[in-house]
Amino acid sequence: MSTADDKNRKAPAGERVADWADGRLGIYGLAKANMRKIFPDHWSFMLGEIALYSFIIIILTGVYLTLFFHPSMNEVEYHGGYVPLQGVMMSEAFASTLDISFDVRGGLLIRQIHHWAALIFLAAMLVHMMRVFFTGAFRKPREINWLFGFLLFVLGMFTGFTGYSLPDDLLSGTGVRFMQGAVLSVPVVGTYLSMFLFGGEFPGGDFVARFYSVHILLLPGIMLGLVVAHLILVFYHKHTQFAGPGRTNRNVVGMPLLPVYMAKAGGFFFLVFGLIVIVSAIATINPIWSIGPYRPDQVSTGAQPDWYMGFSEGLIRVMPGWEINFAGHTLVLGVFIPLIIFPLVLVAIAVYPFVESWVTGDKREHHILDRPRNAPTRTAFGVAWLTWYFVLLVGGGNDLWATHFHLSINAITWFVRVAFFAGPVIAFIVTKRICLGLQRRDAEKVLHGRESGVIKRLPHGEFVEVHTPLEQGDLHKLTAHEQYKPAEIGPTVDENGVERKVSPGEKLRAKLSEGYYGEGSQIPKPTAEEYKEITSGHGHH
Repeated sequence: MSTADDKNRKAPAGERVADWADGRLGIYGLAKANMRKIFPDHWSFMLGEIALYSFIIIILTGVYLTLFFHPSMNEVEYHGGYVPLQGVMMSEAFASTLDISFDVRGGLLIRQIHHWAALIFLAAMLVHMMRVFFTGAFRKPREINWLFGFLLFVLGMFTGFTGYSLPDDLLSGTGVRFMQGAVLSVPVVGTYLSMFLFGGEFPGGDFVARFYSVHILLLPGIMLGLVVAHLILVFYHKHTQFAGPGRTNRNVVGMPLLPVYMAKAGGFFFLVFGLIVIVSAIATINPIWSIGPYRPDQVSTGAQPDWYMGFSEGLIRVMPGWEINFAGHTLVLGVFIPLIIFPLVLVAIAVYPFVESWVTGDKREHHILDRPRNAPTRTAFGVAWLTWYFVLLVGGGNDLWATHFHLSINAITWFVRVAFFAGPVIAFIVTKRICLGLQRRDAEKVLHGRESGVIKRLPHGEFVEVHTPLEQGDLHKLTAHEQYKPAEIGPTVDENGVERKVSPGEKLRAKLSEGYYGEGSQIPKPTAEEYKEITSGHGHH
């Protein structure tokens, strides 16, 4: 027998299995290269983890719910555990949802966890995207990962919509009817799209089964692939970090993936899971038994979509009911125009990293994050978008605002119409001024230090406050950001007197660059000479 056979015979069974797997999959080399990967320690990086853990909880609870849900619109007479609806005709989908809620052990809690986790998942994704946006983490080489995150958010919205439409209750049915009306407003093909979705005239007999397939197979499958791709790119590009001593574009300062980060991440997962369970146990959401099954001749009062779809409904609610006749066809512009604005705004968010890269002309890799105040124009754009979003969210719930605060629904609608245009502009201007004010304060801190509250009297009788100089780490933090210079068109006539043709794109880029980085758009950082002059005693106290 060979020496190699002796070694294999003496090795423990677990070690032999590990050697066998490593010889075919290269697990050891892969783990050795990545398990000690460094992750920075900052609370804002946990927002993405909340989204990831919520997604895992959604998958786990969704698998459980599929075991008991019947995606059928066949009518049955209910004889389950909820007495007030016994004998009522309803679809199998609604009846099975009632069975999950009242007759399956733990079913109602699992339903609530699934719904709350979906809401938290989308909220965490939105906040995570805003963190990435405001800190400039989308810059090269992470533009593709930004697109992956954007697609996850959009797909999550539609996955949520198809999910809360499945019980076939009066509330979700009203939302589906609303969607069908929006689809019908599409010129020429709207009626065909509606017939395709619903298998005939609304509500048809197929939409629950079709939404079910989309909800549990198509969209989650795509999202799972995007999540994996997103995490792979996070590993590949290494993590971003905030500026600080010893932190550069070529390193990451933090803790290793194993064992520190994995231990913290594991604990954080159970913390997120526990909080979602607590919320689900004490806060009822989507009580379909008190709403009843869907009937096309009825509508639920106070019908509202989940928050992430509220702004799309707000667009349609506050849009004037314009209609025009064109070539013998009636075009419902009051619905069709919002239907066009909705995806255009989302696409604008998706392509923003490429727009900013074009404006700056910066093709370098960036692994150090910006403080939002140091990118006033970008921060102002982000706040303007959020303002626009929340204004439309008010429009999407104009009836509830009217009833709860005893206001006129017409007054609320007109407020939203005006704020739709004025709100983002005001938010942009105010945010930019706040950012510039914070930059000025940082510059003062760098030059003069922090106010100590100690008053000192000088020999000639003047009273001054003693300022404490900043530590080197704080000085680095306040001065590490980069300040771009506006792009210039340059001379349009060469040395031979020949005029150079300036393209419209070049002119547009110069104007945008001036708006981003021109005078009044950023406060110059204190120079080393200014700092030396102040600290040498020739400047202020």
